[in-house]
Amino acid sequence: MQTDKSAALPLAGVRVLDMSRILAGPWCAMVLADLGAEVIKIEHPERGDDTRDWGIRIGATETAYFNSVNRNKRSVSVNLQTPEGVEIARGLASKCDVVIQNFKPGGAVKLGLGYGDLRAGRDDLIYCSITGYDHTGPEATRPGYDLVVQGEAGLMGMNGEASQPPLKFGVAVVDLFTGMYSAQAILAALYQRQRTGNGRSIEMALFDCGLMITAYYGLEALLLGEDPPRYGNAHPSIVPYGVFDAADGPLVITVGNNAQFQRFCREVIERPDLADDARYLTNLDRSKHRAGLLPEIHRELLARKRDDLLARLTQANIPCGEVLGLHEALTSQRASDAGLVNAYDHPVAGRIDLLSPPYRFDGERLPVRRIPPPLGEGTADVLSELLEIPGERIHALKAAGVI
Repeated sequence: MQTDKSAALPLAGVRVLDMSRILAGPWCAMVLADLGAEVIKIEHPERGDDTRDWGIRIGATETAYFNSVNRNKRSVSVNLQTPEGVEIARGLASKCDVVIQNFKPGGAVKLGLGYGDLRAGRDDLIYCSITGYDHTGPEATRPGYDLVVQGEAGLMGMNGEASQPPLKFGVAVVDLFTGMYSAQAILAALYQRQRTGNGRSIEMALFDCGLMITAYYGLEALLLGEDPPRYGNAHPSIVPYGVFDAADGPLVITVGNNAQFQRFCREVIERPDLADDARYLTNLDRSKHRAGLLPEIHRELLARKRDDLLARLTQANIPCGEVLGLHEALTSQRASDAGLVNAYDHPVAGRIDLLSPPYRFDGERLPVRRIPPPLGEGTADVLSELLEIPGERIHALKAAGVI
């Protein structure tokens, strides 16, 4: 499903070989694909990417999990455990600007698909390796898993309510951020290559990225010399700011400055006494005395309907919103108006929903040019077009289990 505007996309003309699987690497490759790169995804001929077996089935070989990270790609099924399969991968790499892999540490080199192997005669190759831990450290050979790193990087320790045990995030945030960081690094390398003609070897680690996204919480822990308190749906530094219960459902209220607090007390909950209380005049004071302030606010909010509160907050120019379920959010008028969820024709499953890329260029959202591919969908075409392998040879490789 190509579009007439493909040539105008920012990364049009860039070709990427995606030898990664699961989430971090495929997410990185999908970012580049969304921006216009031609992405060729290498998969095992029988099982494909592990995520083809995760979550809700769509069609014969796809799942919701797989589809969430593999739009705008072609699938080429190659058995890298065969010499012929490795030669095919090497041939495809020679036709690509970027290679992404997240094999177990040392796995790519063992197969003959490491940076040194593929860079021979290719000074302009950009090669991105994604592992669990620093490539040069004592844990370099450990496999990386999002949930493990969420624990080790302190992310579970900063998430959730203080009364709860450590809590993982709802999605695999370490994998997702690592994918985004990796895509940023590749874009920087592509930009540099325009000036120098040289490629780069990029090394990314889940733990490194996991630690980075602790952000201000991480720096506060270093300043305190211990873990900062956990506030769950409340903000660690701003009061009142978080999720609150109205009489008929939850809502988000973000009182970001002292003027907003004055309006919140006088116009929204009609408690001028709180606005005038010396303990609550500044945010630093409110943070210090949150234990006395928040019960008063909770009491007032529980006595009012959510729609009434939202109207009053909006009138007072205080940012606010409903707390929606995931399906509610995806099917909301807001998501529809933005064109974020669209239906596409699938050869087996009929009409399927996909999220659209979040980017807009010159006012237009970047398109879904290809739906997530069935396993091996592009094998024959890609091998014929890029490697000029004749049809008879392709049939023989398939019969031998190479593709």
